Amino acid sequence: MPHSPKRKQQTRERIVESARHLFNRKGFTEVTIDDIMSHAGLTRGGFYKHFDTKEQLYAHAVRQFLCAQAPERWQRKHVDGCARGRVFARMIVNAYLSREHLVDRDGSCPLVALPSDIARGGKAVKAAFRQVLVRMIEIFSTNLTEPAARQRALTMVAMCVGAMVVARAVDDAELGDSFRDAARDHLFATTGWNEP
Repeated sequence: MPHSPKRKQQTRERIVESARHLFNRKGFTEVTIDDIMSHAGLTRGGFYKHFDTKEQLYAHAVRQFLCAQAPERWQRKHVDGCARGRVFARMIVNAYLSREHLVDRDGSCPLVALPSDIARGGKAVKAAFRQVLVRMIEIFSTNLTEPAARQRALTMVAMCVGAMVVARAVDDAELGDSFRDAARDHLFATTGWNEP
């Protein structure tokens, strides 16, 4: 007896969520279809009912960050979804550069966790990465009121992502924290924002 469309969608979401966490933790090449399906509590055979290739799933997993039903813990701690404007943008900077985001490898933003993999990926993966990147730029630019909001948003995204990538890569936690703090301090100083 075939599964209901709702159950099929739930299974697909489990696969994507499993893949997102594993790809964030280990990268594209180190994760197998068997790993993903086992982590999701499923068998390998079910994979091909939902996806043609691992790369297709990878693109869905990157894009899933935009569609998550519930924010990650590091987002919930720092961001009030009812806030708007500069207050909201400042909350996002604080969340993005937070220690919680730094240590949450499974729930990390794919812009931080996967840039090297994505640079080597195919068109679908790069398109998914771009969608996440553009969405982050839009969130900042729509919550800034200055005339050059888009330019400021591009700078903010570059500094947030860059600081997190370096902080994760360096083998000295104190130096990593210094990069995150310097990026936050610079963004707040150049925007005229003050920490509450």
